[in-house]
Amino acid sequence: MNRSRTIALVAALLAIAVGILFASVTARAPVALAGNGLQTTAGNGPLTTPAETAAPAPPAPRETARGPVTGLPLPRFVTLRSSKANVRRGPSLTHRIDWVFTARGMPLEVVGEYGHWRRVRDHDGVGGWVHYRMLSGARAGLVKPGGAVLFARADTASQVNAELDPGVIATLTRCGPSWCQAKAGGYRGWLLKSHLWGVGPAEIFE
Repeated sequence: MNRSRTIALVAALLAIAVGILFASVTARAPVALAGNGLQTTAGNGPLTTPAETAAPAPPAPRETARGPVTGLPLPRFVTLRSSKANVRRGPSLTHRIDWVFTARGMPLEVVGEYGHWRRVRDHDGVGGWVHYRMLSGARAGLVKPGGAVLFARADTASQVNAELDPGVIATLTRCGPSWCQAKAGGYRGWLLKSHLWGVGPAEIFE
């Protein structure tokens, strides 16, 4: 009789142990195949393997800033229309004059707009506010330190028409990726764009 009770007790204990083990297995988080890796729903949300992570989107192309008055690009290059232009501290006649530009045809960079006024600066970074009537859309380049050679063609192997000193202002008629067709001191030809201030490195115009 004692042996029968012992066997029954052992059987009951085994049944309880099996039940606990089964409950533990079913309580685990389900795992499912996803792509080339594993995805689990345990925790606060789905976790993916590095192979499933989406590649970052390429940066959006940078838009060119536009002037609030003219809608033209900022910054942009212009030239001085007059042989004398007052450069003021602010965009009105009541602001004091800080500088006076006296080189007609010199290139200037427009960096701001307000009403009839344009904020400009020269190759040295000197500038202020000038009335728009003092400026022209004609293009010119100022020869950088080191000078520049005016070639007959857009080719350094072509004939040399003139050698230009630093600070010489050349009128530009058109510019390509590397060369600008120019006129200076009665001579015509082609100048390397990299030797000029007054035209952007990537700027092309006819």
